[in-house]
Amino acid sequence: MTPTGSANEIKTVRSPQLSEGDLVAIVSPASYPTADHVTHMVDELEEWGLRVVVGDHVLTGHGPLAGDDSQRLDDLNRAIRNPEVRAILASRGGMGSYRITDHIDTDALRADPKPMVGFSDITNLSIAWWAKAGVPSIHGCIGHHIGADDVRHMLMDSAAITVTADPTGLTAPIRVKGLATGPLVGGNLRELAGTIGAGLPQLNGAILFLEDLRHIGIGQIDRNLTQLIRSRTLDNVAGIALGLFDGFEDYIDRNWHLLDVLDDRLTTLGVPVLGGIKAGHGGTDANGNPEQRSLCIGAPATLNTETATLAMSPCTTL
Repeated sequence: MTPTGSANEIKTVRSPQLSEGDLVAIVSPASYPTADHVTHMVDELEEWGLRVVVGDHVLTGHGPLAGDDSQRLDDLNRAIRNPEVRAILASRGGMGSYRITDHIDTDALRADPKPMVGFSDITNLSIAWWAKAGVPSIHGCIGHHIGADDVRHMLMDSAAITVTADPTGLTAPIRVKGLATGPLVGGNLRELAGTIGAGLPQLNGAILFLEDLRHIGIGQIDRNLTQLIRSRTLDNVAGIALGLFDGFEDYIDRNWHLLDVLDDRLTTLGVPVLGGIKAGHGGTDANGNPEQRSLCIGAPATLNTETATLAMSPCTTL
């Protein structure tokens, strides 16, 4: 039976912890990557001691998509149905995963849970993984930075993980004091808004994580947040964690900044809000190298604004 209703009614079904020698699959449910990028992914996963299978259509081009809908869906469902495959990694985001979410074999996923790793457009799959099968996924990617360390930890070590807010982060000034517990849900704001009425359940009791990058301006952020609010999706949310909002650092629109929009739309909801979570698009370290944290979407979590932490239960289990 497919889980329905609100966040606090969805039972979490954790995937088994991975070990060296386990098989993982790389697929392209959205846009297609470069061949070099796939090679780098395979090399890194093999360094972890994992075996890797690459979907037939990972590099297939169909406009901006990695093959047509049936090809992308076939690669994804074959990985879900393959009992040897213990985790699935999206080669990249881009666009298109929202076109295939209604046809994911969630019965097979629930019977043999395995995490999806990806972010951006892959938010659509993370929501489907959790809302339709109760299986946690990983908002992150690999690539020799701290986010990859998180992914490896979440896949291969059944231990909790805690992310501390970056006090210098763009969204760090947005904070409403309090403590919240509940399943961690969310990802890219624009993609989440697009799932209203198309797979996003009510977020009763959930901690909502939001991140985005600038496509147009702050008006798009305002519209997406307002869409979530007006849909009543956020009526009983437990708390909100704010991640990276790439491209908005110096962007001003008629004297308003991104922080003005976030403050205006979110701090009046009456729930704890913690900004400065370094997860999402565009994170870099002091030397300009990629650096972003990965999060376990669907796992029980605790948001504590006093300690400026977001603590997540393990994504996998022994």
